[in-house]
Amino acid sequence: MDAATLSARGDGGFALAGDLVFDTVPALLAAGEAAFGMRDQVHVDLAGVGRVDSAGLALLLEWSISRRAAGCAVAYRNVPPALRSLAAISEVEGLLAEAGTG
Repeated sequence: MDAATLSARGDGGFALAGDLVFDTVPALLAAGEAAFGMRDQVHVDLAGVGRVDSAGLALLLEWSISRRAAGCAVAYRNVPPALRSLAAISEVEGLLAEAGTG
């Protein structure tokens, strides 16, 4: 398993890398909330993401929901096909699309 990391790229941009699985997600949830702060817009590049399970999908949904509740937005870029498939199977692809995954 590759350790997951969230790295700031400046101006509201972040890169998420590693495996988004049950063991890595709890630390990422807190890291994202702290890093995103009160920015109006956050862009998360998922190009470096490896394996994904339902916990990884839940992480992205939680970030989207919590940012929206704070009056902010999250846009996901380079969403891996496995994550798109998992969202479709779970019937939540619309929630991610609203968050800017398109």
